[in-house]
Amino acid sequence: MARNAPEKILQDKVIQLARMNGFKVQHSRPVQQKDGRWLTAIQGDAGFPDLCLAHRERGVLFIELKSDTGKLSPGQVMWQQALAPHCEWWLVREQDLDKLAKRLGGKK
Repeated sequence: MARNAPEKILQDKVIQLARMNGFKVQHSRPVQQKDGRWLTAIQGDAGFPDLCLAHRERGVLFIELKSDTGKLSPGQVMWQQALAPHCEWWLVREQDLDKLAKRLGGKK
């Protein structure tokens, strides 16, 4: 599924915040096929978080980005349930940027 404009803008803001705070960033980009469908080439289970951020001192965060009205897919919920007990998994919307910025700056 294509990223809508608000999620793409949010993604750019989160990546900028992460890089400003020394985090490495990983994101798998979807590609639009000739028939109009969107596809992300992965091997594994669907629904993996949009971003993985890693810092040698501040840890690893998995981030799922959503617009104000966006909902988690069943695959995203399964990844949340698998990751959240063991590491930081965040659902980030525009209104969460200040809280995330504090965390990326070293404040849990």
